[in-house]
Amino acid sequence: MATTPLSILAAHEARATPPALPLLAREVAGFAYTRIRATFAAPVPLDVIGRGKNVFVIPGFLASDRTTARLRRSLDQAGFRAHGWGLGRNGGVSPDLFEKIDLQFDRNEIDCPATLVGWSLGGVIAREYAKRSPHRVSRVITLGSPFSAHPRANNAWRVYEFVAGHKVDNPPVEAVLHEKPPVPTFAFWSARDGVVAPEAARGRIGETDHATELECSHMAFIADPDSIRAIARAIVA
Repeated sequence: MATTPLSILAAHEARATPPALPLLAREVAGFAYTRIRATFAAPVPLDVIGRGKNVFVIPGFLASDRTTARLRRSLDQAGFRAHGWGLGRNGGVSPDLFEKIDLQFDRNEIDCPATLVGWSLGGVIAREYAKRSPHRVSRVITLGSPFSAHPRANNAWRVYEFVAGHKVDNPPVEAVLHEKPPVPTFAFWSARDGVVAPEAARGRIGETDHATELECSHMAFIADPDSIRAIARAIVA
């Protein structure tokens, strides 16, 4: 079996640096507007039919189900069955996190494989859950999620370590983030992302099945109409 020299992997990680400060500044400036839009804006009309497919949406770091409300309302209106994760604010990975998600599947009576949609850290969690419970997952869609490259190739790692209480490269669960789950995976990324490096959210060959660029900020992945339409199409692709 062919292997990739460690020098090449190291060079790849070196290239994936956090987004530039002007991009981060735009994220901060638009934070309140985007959060309000993601929570309260009207559903986005979609050009797909959900046919009752279950979709389980995991919010980003320090976000809750309120932040994914517009996305879920849009999916519900198109005939999907969209579920929030029901675990409050996402404070990071904990040793029992995947057991808690299992319980949420049971509480929502999701008895057939569902699509997992994860924004930012939520996408990393979705991929890891799919590795552990592939029988419950039909596909994984990540939105600006840092599953590839160096775990510090983003502008949120310091805050994450402070809140979660562990290093980003030493989580309390066993994980190889860049390894692809055994289900179809769709990675959405943006060159305008001010939080996560595009390389980290796009992944390398073999780390995801589909990588698609969107023209939105990191915060807008779950609020922008074009992004929501792209997510819906990926669910039924």
